[in-house]
Amino acid sequence: MVSRVLRWLADRWVVGVALLVLGYLLLPVAVVAALSFNRPASRLSYDFQEFTLDNWRNPCASVEMCDAVVRSVQIGFLATVAATALGTLMAFALARHQFRGRATVDVLIFLPMATPELVMGTSLLALFVSAGVPQGFWTVVVAHVMFCLSFVVVTVKARLAGMDRRLEEAAMDLYASEWQTFRRVTLPLALPGIVAAALLAFSLSFDDFIVTNFNAGTTVTFPMYVWGAAQRGIPPQVNVVGTAMFAIALLLVLSTTVRSSRSVGRPLSG
Repeated sequence: MVSRVLRWLADRWVVGVALLVLGYLLLPVAVVAALSFNRPASRLSYDFQEFTLDNWRNPCASVEMCDAVVRSVQIGFLATVAATALGTLMAFALARHQFRGRATVDVLIFLPMATPELVMGTSLLALFVSAGVPQGFWTVVVAHVMFCLSFVVVTVKARLAGMDRRLEEAAMDLYASEWQTFRRVTLPLALPGIVAAALLAFSLSFDDFIVTNFNAGTTVTFPMYVWGAAQRGIPPQVNVVGTAMFAIALLLVLSTTVRSSRSVGRPLSG
């Protein structure tokens, strides 16, 4: 009996360790979700006092917080669209074409990822000040596009590297034009990577504080609001926003995964 138990544990210890690591990663999310249903004794208390749905019924109890959330969503959307479009085109160029300076471009793509945010934030601030550009909403968008672009290129390029080029060649052998091959073969295969890159870019933009703080001027985003509110007590609705953002991201990932799995083996139609 003991030997069977030991053998069972030996066969599944990797799964057990993976579940423990996953639980460790999701523990802060579970705490935030639980606190979103909490009625604290005061704004400076983070102990669970009483279960309530009031925080979810009235998530905009703090008007300043909702304004900051809307502003972060707007900045994240614009930065995601621009970074995903530019990054996808760059990824296709780097993965599919040979040109002079390609290795240098690869190195330059990784620089924003390796550069500390403090250095990037101060550098962008110096650039905007020297160019006479007033800090505000659009300087934050430009800054977010800059550091999100590298993550989009790396993510989409990794997806393209794992694609089987023979599928595209087979489509063209069956008299599909270049546009038809791209629309019905290449794009569907690359779409999971593009969606993943867009979700990553939006998450990075929505969550950023350091670069935003240097270039925002009087613009207040959600992370900046939380940082300022921490000194006088964070409202429980902040946990509602965090839980909702996690749930939305999870639903998007699951829906994309389900659609990708359903598209596998689906016959192409003219």
